[in-house]
Amino acid sequence: MSLQLKSLFFILQLLALLISISSSDPNPQFPCQPPHFNSYPFCNTSLSITDRAQSLISLLTLEEKIYQLSNNASGIPRLGIPPYEWWSESLHGLASNGPGVNFNGYVKAATSFPQVLVTAASFNRTLWFKIGLAIGIEAKAMHNVGQAGLTFWAPNINIFRDPRWGRGQETPGEDPLVVSAYAIQFVKGFQGGSWKASGELIDRFERKRALGGYNDDESGDRLMNSACCKHFIAYDLEKWKNFSRYSFNAVVTKQDMEDTYEPPFRSCIQQGKASCLMCSYNAVNGVPVCAQGDLLQKARNEWGFKGYITSDCDAVATVQEYQNYTRKADDAVALVLKAGMDINCGSYLVRHTQTTIEEGKLQDKDIDRALLNLFSVQLRLGLFDGDPRKGQFGELGPQNICTTEHKMLALEAARQGIVLLKNEKKFLPLNRNVVSSIAIIGPMANNISNMGGDYTGFPCDPKSFYEGLLGYVEKASYASGCSDVPCDSDAGFNDAILSAKKADFVVVVAGLDLSQETEDHDRVSLLLPGKQMSLVSSVAAASKRPIILVLTGGGPLDVSFAEGDRNIASILWVGYPGEAGGKALAEVIFGDFNPGGRLPMTWYPESFTKIAMNDMNMRANPFRGYPGRTYRFYTGNRVYGFGQGLSYTKFTYKLLSAPRTLSLSGSFTGTLTEKILLQRELDYIHVDELTSCDSLSFYVHISVANVGDMDGSHVVMLFSRAPKIFEGTPEKQLIAFDRVHTSSYGSTETSIILNPCDHLSIVDKHGKRILPLGEHLLTLGDLEHSVSIVT
Repeated sequence: MSLQLKSLFFILQLLALLISISSSDPNPQFPCQPPHFNSYPFCNTSLSITDRAQSLISLLTLEEKIYQLSNNASGIPRLGIPPYEWWSESLHGLASNGPGVNFNGYVKAATSFPQVLVTAASFNRTLWFKIGLAIGIEAKAMHNVGQAGLTFWAPNINIFRDPRWGRGQETPGEDPLVVSAYAIQFVKGFQGGSWKASGELIDRFERKRALGGYNDDESGDRLMNSACCKHFIAYDLEKWKNFSRYSFNAVVTKQDMEDTYEPPFRSCIQQGKASCLMCSYNAVNGVPVCAQGDLLQKARNEWGFKGYITSDCDAVATVQEYQNYTRKADDAVALVLKAGMDINCGSYLVRHTQTTIEEGKLQDKDIDRALLNLFSVQLRLGLFDGDPRKGQFGELGPQNICTTEHKMLALEAARQGIVLLKNEKKFLPLNRNVVSSIAIIGPMANNISNMGGDYTGFPCDPKSFYEGLLGYVEKASYASGCSDVPCDSDAGFNDAILSAKKADFVVVVAGLDLSQETEDHDRVSLLLPGKQMSLVSSVAAASKRPIILVLTGGGPLDVSFAEGDRNIASILWVGYPGEAGGKALAEVIFGDFNPGGRLPMTWYPESFTKIAMNDMNMRANPFRGYPGRTYRFYTGNRVYGFGQGLSYTKFTYKLLSAPRTLSLSGSFTGTLTEKILLQRELDYIHVDELTSCDSLSFYVHISVANVGDMDGSHVVMLFSRAPKIFEGTPEKQLIAFDRVHTSSYGSTETSIILNPCDHLSIVDKHGKRILPLGEHLLTLGDLEHSVSIVT
């Protein structure tokens, strides 16, 4: 069956499922329900998670086991176990994309936070954690009224490698350190893995926990929800020319794998403690990822992954039908299960596993291994502990969704993520006392349907940019200029120009929406779509004063024309700012909030589209005219750089203390000591030749001064330039960041701890992490400080 037919069949299944759960059940079914089904050993909370899971597996027939290997896991009526839907989505709020979440019951909406790329622009770890926690609370609340599962397939932590990628908006950007940090914070918050959060609700949980009301199992592995790191790995192409995500073979060097593609997933697992990993559609170096045992087992054996591995939807089918890696369906089933995948999003395993076993290509123990991982996660979630309303977090319900606290958090995230890219002659902020009229122009200016971007549900109280600005002026007019974002016609230009001529000030909202970039759809150009550029320029030329240009969307745009146009005074990037984006933009424009966001990705010129999107190499190669990718390796021209962003005030730095020399003496293994004694000249040391990296850590103490007349927050970004001991050394790399708030004419001190093995190391062509000896240059804005590493 073709993927299209299977997808249609799957959609029909989902529609049937959604109809069946079209309203919340006030008495939802749950496993271990008394009096008939609560005496099984797997219901006994005094036993270990592993013992309970193995007990459940031992009670199942082979057919029952196989029917657990789909996202829509079948119920087992004789054991009192209802069906379970593994597929729910929560990228930046509870979304309706997956069948596990529905908004047709008591809960009609959930808080819609900014798209991930916008939130990443805040460079604020605390904010990221709070967002994960808030989404997690709403997820658990919806589960308690039967409108969601507990297993959610977020976050998307692929590197935003190519500016044309339709799903780059879903990611935290192009830098492995930033993406890793986001993954850790979001997962910790969403899974309820840290209790050091603020808020009245969490304080109540803390008090109840202290009184013994909540008990962890023996290993402290209980979960509020399950988060999933996706898409593992090297997935960042949807559809470009003849290449499709379903059949794409990503050719990745060992060097790029180690220092770019793997770090976010390693961090998501090791520090974030994610309980799910999703293997992607694509192949890596000729082998489909879901069938690549060395990669999947690396996550478990080297990184300590403790959870289940799911395929992307229909990704097992693509192994045979699109990638032609196997001739028969049963070969594909055997490959993925033996490689370490546990569950298939789709029906492929349900339909073909029995035959695979009958042909001797798979054994019962392979199924049992997968089920142990699946049931262990469900047990950690409390799904077999009885009535969820009487268990941990059982008090959560509709009253905990769309709360004032969560809506304010969405607003704060939108504020912090807005990036000011241009502000000639301090045109912004506007003084609301002198603005009598304003014109808001553009196809996205009064449209709330795309404010969240991909994977959005039903927002609590969305406001458009036009509605947000209405609260600040007596008179406001709106003209779309273009009928939609593709802007194929200039028929509406005259109305837009007339509106601009009548107004004191003009805001033009231009850029992208999901018609230009989304799942299964990459861009072919970095320019504004259709005739949008002409609309912007025409309105700017007609306006009494220079205009304010607001850019929407996730993908970078070549707006060089606007950067050089004196009739365009200010440029703001808002991305997909979520339900509170309209209010946040108005607050920034009128100075109620001082922008401090920084771009989490490089904005390339249109000429970059000549580069093949399927080229996965990060590093530049001048011999074939390849400029490299991301700020760490790209050698070409930029429209705007990674980390770029302005403020309404000015900040300066002072380096309070940092070492000049770092001696590795006494931290060597025996082999390295022998090399040094033989007086061999060394340019670098392999990180694994150092006995203790933690003992080599040092602090950098920084003072941030606000020398302007407006309070504001500022993102401190510390970069390092390593000695260029071989081709492919990064141009520079971000090694630390922090967001600090500083009052006008005040200063704030912050301290950054650096581990040289983690922060000053680079990766050689063999994929080995090395620490170059010699001078490492630390840069902080215009400040430079050298640290010499010696033996």
